[in-house]
Amino acid sequence: MKVYTKTGDKGKTSLYGGTRVDKFDTRLEAYGTIDELNSCVGMIRCHLDADSTEMNVLIEIQKKLFVIGGVLATDKSKIEETDQLVCKEEDIKFLEVEIDRMDDQLPQMNYFILPGGEITSSSCHIARTVCRRAERLVLKLSTSIEIEENLTKYLNRLSDFLFVLARYTAHLKGETETPWIP
Repeated sequence: MKVYTKTGDKGKTSLYGGTRVDKFDTRLEAYGTIDELNSCVGMIRCHLDADSTEMNVLIEIQKKLFVIGGVLATDKSKIEETDQLVCKEEDIKFLEVEIDRMDDQLPQMNYFILPGGEITSSSCHIARTVCRRAERLVLKLSTSIEIEENLTKYLNRLSDFLFVLARYTAHLKGETETPWIP
């Protein structure tokens, strides 16, 4: 099987189910941004210890993002829906537990923080902003197709997780956060 099909050369692509849509369709923007986010999470992993808790958490997040992208790429009018939810309450709770675990080890935040610092923290901030864009695009898409509510909750919580991970990795490396002081 070849990587290239040439079927998208004129600006159209197929959803899972066969429906042809423009490559600038909101649905493609949404699942393309999920793919971009997954790549950003992969970049963060490059800077972590292979056996760290954070590495294992990020791998689970990447698996979940892959499924989310697949669901968003599926034309449910052509493909029979399954009973399996993409994002369950336990997936959201998983992120919340990890946020709390890291946050408990951080100094209290009394100000906004400018994104930056060392490479891991900066990578987390980039992933966080891509996650927020993905969330906005999925919400926009939800005005035209049905989107599972937990999916947008998951993306919202994931951006929070990535923010705390940015702070946490900076803290572990002894980096000083740069406060935004108006």
